Amino acid sequence: MSANPIRAYAAVTAAYWAFMLTDGALRMLVLLQFNGLGFSPVALAWLFLLYEVAGIATNLGAGWLAARFGLAATLYGGLGLQVAALVALAQLDPGWSIPASVAFVMAVQGVSGVAKDLAKMSSKSAVKLLAPAGDGGLFRWVAALTGSKNAVKGLGFFLGAALLALAGFKPAIWGMAGLLAAILIAVVAFLPAGLPGRMKSSEAWGGWRSQDPRVNRLSLARMFLFGARDVWFVVGIPVYFQAVLSDGTLEGRREAFFLTGGFMALWIIGYGAVQALAPRLLGAKSQPEAAITARAIRWALYLVPIPFALAVAVFMAGTPAPWLTATILVGLMLFGFVFAINSSVHSYLILAFGDATRITRDVGFYYMANAAGRLIGTLLSGVSYQIGGLALCLATAGAMAAASWWAARRLAWPALPVAPGG
Repeated sequence: MSANPIRAYAAVTAAYWAFMLTDGALRMLVLLQFNGLGFSPVALAWLFLLYEVAGIATNLGAGWLAARFGLAATLYGGLGLQVAALVALAQLDPGWSIPASVAFVMAVQGVSGVAKDLAKMSSKSAVKLLAPAGDGGLFRWVAALTGSKNAVKGLGFFLGAALLALAGFKPAIWGMAGLLAAILIAVVAFLPAGLPGRMKSSEAWGGWRSQDPRVNRLSLARMFLFGARDVWFVVGIPVYFQAVLSDGTLEGRREAFFLTGGFMALWIIGYGAVQALAPRLLGAKSQPEAAITARAIRWALYLVPIPFALAVAVFMAGTPAPWLTATILVGLMLFGFVFAINSSVHSYLILAFGDATRITRDVGFYYMANAAGRLIGTLLSGVSYQIGGLALCLATAGAMAAASWWAARRLAWPALPVAPGG
């Protein structure tokens, strides 16, 4: 254990903030840049697929790497890889063909996906080992880290859109690479020695799946939960708003960049704020783990009708209209509130369920499921929007939310005995 857990927690949080700022900005830069170049919704989805595939693979291996080499090493590795990804993306040549551009950006996004999940796993695992015991400390600490991270990522969405409109693609990429490199140097210099997480060097690779059935059931619910969000979030809503808000002129496109980026930023910031407040909103400080588990099941059900209702509204409207845009905005903010409560409860439960002796691996498996949900949601976002527009995107999100509720219900099932070494 670090001699100064508060200082270690602050350093880890600062590094995670810096990473997520650039991660959010990079996503919006790539999406808006290539949408402006005329890429189809499916092609836009392809740009992010390797990012999510890399997340699945990374989370399986990251827990083992952190356990073998320590959380500080994997945190530094995540920040360093993100700097490398940004520098590589700055080499993109506008003269390349569309297939070559897609392949190159996919590869760079894959590196960024590895970086993101190394940083995320390191930060979340550190909270389990640094948080004070008792009195709801773990829920409050993880809610503060996760909520603040998402608020910063939301700011990154707006920053990416603003940089694209004001500075252009390549200057924005170079600026973010320089900022993150400086943060990496500062973290290496100031992170206290002794950040926990390393295990005995004799630990083997095997046992990637958790021995606790609750971790596996929660991971399944998490996969469908994030699929429900990314089905509309990755391609559907940004492309829809770009089409509705832009008049086709250069000035109109620039204004649409700001408005689209502003909404995405506001959604993520609001989502992060609700996550941070979730322990207070749920009154969870003094509640036992079983009561919070019951709330996870109930809030999963609350999410289901929202995207279905929005899908009906879009389908019935037929064409874009001011009242429809307002309905979508309000409905998606409501979705964000309920989604944030679900996400925050999940983030607490994975650390509560996880075994401290293998926490990096339980968290890695859980975030592998998270990345799988994002991968499914990303692919379905492009495909469903191209086939049936925003209405099908939202209906698909409703189906994913229903699947998340079904999986969450299994948390209440009695856990079966686990065979030794199972």
